[in-house]
Amino acid sequence: MKCRKCGDKASVNMRQHKLALCKEHFLDWMPEQTERFIKKYEMFTHYEKVLVAVSGGKDSLALWDILSRLGYQADGLYIGLGIDTSTTVSAGSGLGYSSESQRLTQKFADERNLKLHIVDVEKEYGQPIPVLSELTHRGRGRPCSVCGLTKRHVMNRIARDLGYAVLATGHNLDDEAAVLFGNTLNWLGEYLLRQNPVLPESPGLARKVKPLCRFYERDMTAYTLLRGIEYVYDECPFSVGSKTTYYKELLNQLEAERPGAKLTFYVKFLEARQQGVFADREQVRPELNPCTNCGQPTSAPGLCSFCRLMERAALTSNEK
Repeated sequence: MKCRKCGDKASVNMRQHKLALCKEHFLDWMPEQTERFIKKYEMFTHYEKVLVAVSGGKDSLALWDILSRLGYQADGLYIGLGIDTSTTVSAGSGLGYSSESQRLTQKFADERNLKLHIVDVEKEYGQPIPVLSELTHRGRGRPCSVCGLTKRHVMNRIARDLGYAVLATGHNLDDEAAVLFGNTLNWLGEYLLRQNPVLPESPGLARKVKPLCRFYERDMTAYTLLRGIEYVYDECPFSVGSKTTYYKELLNQLEAERPGAKLTFYVKFLEARQQGVFADREQVRPELNPCTNCGQPTSAPGLCSFCRLMERAALTSNEK
């Protein structure tokens, strides 16, 4: 197969676009398309500081690389979750997962002279994520709920404290389509209302954006490999058997039969939103108040969900 632009041998074949490109043109095409999506969804401008949440995985590192190539003011934030030892992950899986993720993220930043902020959850809050989950008994034996809550809290705190207008994450099309599929399958209206490439800022909360939302996971894999970006190949060991993974597998089967199905599913949903399909279901945002402990916005009186989590963890730890 030949590159559509130059006729050389193609390195990447994107069936959903009926487009094949050589290495050089593919590596040009990805930033061009990212810029197009940033402008289309009015995510941010070149005058705004962007904080990129980086995990050491292919998507977040590729996003940081692309934004830097496009000339945006993009710095990184790595959150050390403490998923490292056999005592925190069953059967010893995940040994060194967080430390290897941090090493590769730091290596990426150093090689490109980029600014990286690092927050170590255990140093900041006393315990790594798996232990916090055990202490609070939240998540039914899986720390994903605690992990998500903690990451949201830390990301917003760093963005607020360091003056970043925008928080960017590396969610790709496969991620977004799987979440949309699960929310639609269960008709989770509140979550459907919130799923969008951009979540607007509000007092105390940074704008959240997903510039890679229309790129397939295999596109991101091709980009990182062709750019020579070293990333952690393993998924989080706690993600094994998750519903999101199962939904991705189902959508992959559909995609194999109908190339472009995932993209159509997601884009048509966004178009339906824009056309007002959910207009009569729009809800007034709850009034937000500053948490009495950390100051971050919360709809609950007194402490926010994260501070209540930390309070419970401290009480349980003291009882043992």
